[in-house]
Amino acid sequence: MPSKVQSSTCRTSGATVAQALLLLALLVTTGAVRAAPEDGARLAATCTGCHGTNGHTAGDALPGLAGQSKQALLASLAAFKSGERSATVMTQLAKGYSDEQLEQIAAFFAAQKASTPQPSTSGSPGAGS
Repeated sequence: MPSKVQSSTCRTSGATVAQALLLLALLVTTGAVRAAPEDGARLAATCTGCHGTNGHTAGDALPGLAGQSKQALLASLAAFKSGERSATVMTQLAKGYSDEQLEQIAAFFAAQKASTPQPSTSGSPGAGS
């Protein structure tokens, strides 16, 4: 008798797992599962070593990223990734991210309050990296 109960339980939990996997597959394929806003912060944390916490660089050796426009940041990141713009570290790092991830990183830094006024159109984000 116990074997029938165990067998019945296994079939039920197997069906439940299959239903959960089917639901997950539907959510992913319909686009219901999207990158969370905190993904940008998580990805941008990898930039902290050189560009400071939340893009607030200490000193003036590297540009602060906080508060720069998303478009300018994304253009620089894309140029590093493609090799159009070369830098010892950034060229290699940018290649490790998808275009969507670079967009999330740029959006995160653009949303941060700049610690010092950023140049309006002159200068280029990420110079010296």
